[in-house]
Amino acid sequence: MIAYLRKNFPATVTSETVKKFGLASNNESYVINALQFVGVIDEEGKRTTKGHDVFVLADDQFPSAFEAMVKEAYSDLFDLRGEDAWTMTKSELTGYFRTTDKTSEVIGGRQAGVFQMFRSLAGHDTAEEKAAPKSAAKPRAGKAKPASQPRAKAASATEGPVKVDLQLPEQRKDMALTVRIEINLPANGSKETYDNIFKSIRANLYV
Repeated sequence: MIAYLRKNFPATVTSETVKKFGLASNNESYVINALQFVGVIDEEGKRTTKGHDVFVLADDQFPSAFEAMVKEAYSDLFDLRGEDAWTMTKSELTGYFRTTDKTSEVIGGRQAGVFQMFRSLAGHDTAEEKAAPKSAAKPRAGKAKPASQPRAKAASATEGPVKVDLQLPEQRKDMALTVRIEINLPANGSKETYDNIFKSIRANLYV
């Protein structure tokens, strides 16, 4: 969401704005709360002057400016742990938030996750976070294509016979079973090659 706002920061950001970007489905309010907490938008969803000024900075200037916003928002944590807060593990952060806000482990874990994301944007990735793969935010462009399935090896008359025995045990013969077999024919094969392939199938593939 922050990546989107850095490109185009509307005057007001609401749950509907998050929904239009296709982010955090059914959890849009959590995104708004996080942006409000760090001071990017106010309680009415309007962009703050500070948030706007930081978000229009160049990529090499943004981290240090955003770091100041994070330290201000989490002043209690930094008053307690100082600069060590930038390197605390998720478990340590969860414990801190649970103790401070009297929250459950689930909520404490979410609070820790938000802080980790903020510190990452502020240029304070831990070694563990740097090792984790990250995907750049991109607008959705329709449904994702399913992963391609491995194609069956082309049948060849020179290879050993292919047999599929689909006989079912006596007590299970009331079941219906459908098998789809895909054969990839060589593009440069001759008529004789194709005839041999189908001849092999007729001779060796049976039910």
